[in-house]
Amino acid sequence: MTVSITDVAEATGVSASTVSRALRGRPGVSEEMRARIVQTAAELGYTASRSASSLASGRTYTIGVVVPYVGRWFFGTVLDAAEKVFSAAGYDVLLYNLGSPEARKRFFTKLPIRKRVDAVLSLLIPDPEEAAALCSLGVPLATTVGGARPGFTVVGIDDRGGAESAVRHLVNLGHRRIGMISGASEPLHWTTPLDRRQGYLDVLADAGIELDPALEADGGYTVEGGERAMTELLALRHPPTAVFAQSDEMAMGALRALRRHRLRVPEDVSVVGFDDHELSEVVGLTTVAQPVAAQGREAARLLLVRLDGRDAVSPRPVEMPIRFILRETTAPPHTGRQR
Repeated sequence: MTVSITDVAEATGVSASTVSRALRGRPGVSEEMRARIVQTAAELGYTASRSASSLASGRTYTIGVVVPYVGRWFFGTVLDAAEKVFSAAGYDVLLYNLGSPEARKRFFTKLPIRKRVDAVLSLLIPDPEEAAALCSLGVPLATTVGGARPGFTVVGIDDRGGAESAVRHLVNLGHRRIGMISGASEPLHWTTPLDRRQGYLDVLADAGIELDPALEADGGYTVEGGERAMTELLALRHPPTAVFAQSDEMAMGALRALRRHRLRVPEDVSVVGFDDHELSEVVGLTTVAQPVAAQGREAARLLLVRLDGRDAVSPRPVEMPIRFILRETTAPPHTGRQR
């Protein structure tokens, strides 16, 4: 059976007009109720009819989504959350996965989404030429990565501040030799590794800890990369007593490497991550939590607001809250291991 807007209204206990306002991003609905309605609509399989609206408005009722790595947890989570909002409002998603330099160059050279989409959600950070190409489409643009840029609605977090809270926690525990597993080599043009590294450097400087470049290792933002990077750090003559991993996936790889080397966490080495991955609680990982799905939902909602013509001012960055979560992978260093 086809699910109607009345079915969604009855399931959520509100009027059909409230459901309509919520799904179209209109005002007059609390964010809590809007999220509830979007979730209910997705669960029931409700899709707004758009045939008549397309003829009247000239819209395609399609949103272009550009991602660097669709298979990675962060991007997949943002995409899934945003797609639910778009779908409930009657929009399809046209996905472009640009995981290689060749695919990325081909996309921005040909711009196959021109005249095929009403808006674009970009989960990669375009360079100036790429940004100009997207702006030339003449449609609303949004992203959940990187800082403010002209023409884009940016929904993100304070990566630098989050890294500072993670490293400061290790310093406050008494650690002085603190390693960092980063992802500086990829994704292309991604500023997150740089911002999180700066947070690491700031805390070390504030604590009077001299930077040792040997304590930084590239984990490529993957579990396998984190394991490889941790192994490199353990091979040092003076390995770290604690490690800050710029993502939980790399932190999980680090935990695997430590277990393989018969080292205990946190008794021998403390580990703190970043993101609050869905498996972080399972492994007891101390981490910095960011609302990944909420960023996708908010970016999608703001795109719908702009499509509805209710936000004529220049897009303003939206910073989502983060929080430090203490679990079981951090503790003071053993006496004699502070170096």
